[in-house]
Amino acid sequence: MSGYVIGVDVGGTFTDVVGIAPGGATTLAKAASTPGDQSEGVLAGISCLAETLGLATADLLRQTDRIVHGTTVATNALLEKKGARVAMLTTEGHRDVLEMREGLKPERYNLRMPPPEPLIPRERRLPVRERLRDDGRVQTALDPASLAAAVEAAKAAGAEAVAICFLHAWRDPAHEDAAAEAVRQAIAGIFVTTSAEVLPQIKEFERFSTTAVNAYVGPLVSRYLGRLGGRLAEAGFTGPLFVILSHGGVAPVEEASRLAVGTALSGPAGGVAAAVALARAGVAQDLVTFDMGGTSTDIALVEGGAAALGRGRSVGGERIALESLDIVTLGAGGGSIGHLGASGTLQVGPRSAGAVPGPAAYGTGGTEPTVTDANLALGYLDPARFLGGRRSLDLGAAHTALAGLGNKLGLTPEATAAGMLRIANARMADGIRVATVRRGVDPRGFALLSFGGAAGLHATGVAREIGISRVLVPFFAAGLSAWGMLHTDLRYEVSRSVLDAGAMKTEAALRAPFDALEAAARARMAHWWEGEVVIQRRADMRYGEQVFEIDVPLDEVGWDQPGLATRVTEAFEARHRALFTYDLPGEEAVLVNARLAAIGRLPELSSGSRREAGSPEPGTTRSIILDGATRSVPLHDFATLPAGQVIQGPAIVESDTTTVLLLEGDTATMRNDGILDIEIKE
Repeated sequence: MSGYVIGVDVGGTFTDVVGIAPGGATTLAKAASTPGDQSEGVLAGISCLAETLGLATADLLRQTDRIVHGTTVATNALLEKKGARVAMLTTEGHRDVLEMREGLKPERYNLRMPPPEPLIPRERRLPVRERLRDDGRVQTALDPASLAAAVEAAKAAGAEAVAICFLHAWRDPAHEDAAAEAVRQAIAGIFVTTSAEVLPQIKEFERFSTTAVNAYVGPLVSRYLGRLGGRLAEAGFTGPLFVILSHGGVAPVEEASRLAVGTALSGPAGGVAAAVALARAGVAQDLVTFDMGGTSTDIALVEGGAAALGRGRSVGGERIALESLDIVTLGAGGGSIGHLGASGTLQVGPRSAGAVPGPAAYGTGGTEPTVTDANLALGYLDPARFLGGRRSLDLGAAHTALAGLGNKLGLTPEATAAGMLRIANARMADGIRVATVRRGVDPRGFALLSFGGAAGLHATGVAREIGISRVLVPFFAAGLSAWGMLHTDLRYEVSRSVLDAGAMKTEAALRAPFDALEAAARARMAHWWEGEVVIQRRADMRYGEQVFEIDVPLDEVGWDQPGLATRVTEAFEARHRALFTYDLPGEEAVLVNARLAAIGRLPELSSGSRREAGSPEPGTTRSIILDGATRSVPLHDFATLPAGQVIQGPAIVESDTTTVLLLEGDTATMRNDGILDIEIKE
């Protein structure tokens, strides 16, 4: 590495920017997020990083080898339902696949639940006369007149994007490709996406829904990334801009724009990538990630040093069937608002003050009490040191906001603040249970990796709720997601439905779909990367009479050795036993989907060093309210703690960007790698 690398994570409240110098020195900067145009906050964060490093912004960017970005543009569009105006071209007679879903309600026993509104209304789901059979044979040829009428209707409807979803197009994309070309010729510059390029697999609803989401967010993501790339170039950046995708790998801007639906979990993926990198460095193999920011908390599992991937995620109620990290997201963060529920009881979130107007203590127009206001009122935050002193917090405004809510409950502002924190911790503990216990995992054998701007204040309390006995807080916890983006690789995922029991009977038939996927993946990766490329294979398999598939990793089966079909079947049976405690030897095993990932290994980064900061005077303390009593507790500077130092709780450990609250009985030890290792009292 000859220059800097920069990671950028846009959160709901702050944009985190991490820069790693050629020698490994790591620097974190923060700027307020700008929801109207995230690129403004990104440039502001990079300018803040340059200032911290003592460089002009242009000089820093000229010395930067690459920038990796996590964006919430797609996520916000889905949550707020502010995506593009989309038309769908689909097989005549099947325009309602998107609305019929799978014949199930999200809450199947809720008799009063209204049907979900489809992302594309029926009047913009336009039929085209064509039909493929499920084996790929043409039953009805693509009718040019029908196609022309549908394209004209999409144009008349003012469509900004067109999703093309024909029946069984995963078998043969010819009809979809022809329709896409017709749309591009008729409507200049429109965003066009086909199901065969987004998700060439069986299960029509999942394929239609994922393609519709890609069209819905595609114009916004591509415009945003184009605008950001232009601004960076104007500011002096000449290197590549990468985007982290939902599966935890990174891709060039062009790929992120084409497959915009793959950015739906872009930001949270950086935190999981960081956890995997720390596991690889030997910090701990089994981790529960606890990423608490301004508007949400993201929770995921890293088991045996690897993160779990899943499919069929829903974001904003929309099904996305691409591979993505298995992340549980809660509407609980520093900006979560305390309020009265319908029954008159105290509630926290999911509504958030976000970056605008922000918590009351920010002094930017917020008047409702938030979790940040509660932490400030109880003394856990230093109002003069927030963001290293670049922003001061208004303790009086926080008290006023808490008093307004407390009056309705008959509580003091301090009691209201303590109640809000207990509720927030309980909600986040429930989120960890969803990510672990509900998946058959006992979290008590895991360490809780605490990061994000607000996590350090809550991690020890949440760990107690769950029964986790160890909490890890990295020095750069407030920007760990941005750091993690710099420690993952290029990744291109490709899949193909096979749906053939015969594929398991001969090695040639089994190898054929994977060989075709590998050729396509290597060709795509060659446009991005000239270095080492590693191939990973997986399969979706089932027994012949089952109606669901299970994911089977194939990296350890000895792909180039004889007897491959037998070993793949054995791997499937072993996976089935691990998931369901039994297998069915002798039953027919069916290969449903072949999956392959091409991974371009980016250069390893040097080990980072902690930047030094001013240390409090020996014996510095802070007055806080803990368990209803005012206490004077030791205050320690995270940046200058020597390796091996042991701290007994209650105490506060803080840096310019991270504050950690140690409770009674906690024992924290400073590690050589800059991680605060906390043992929780049972």
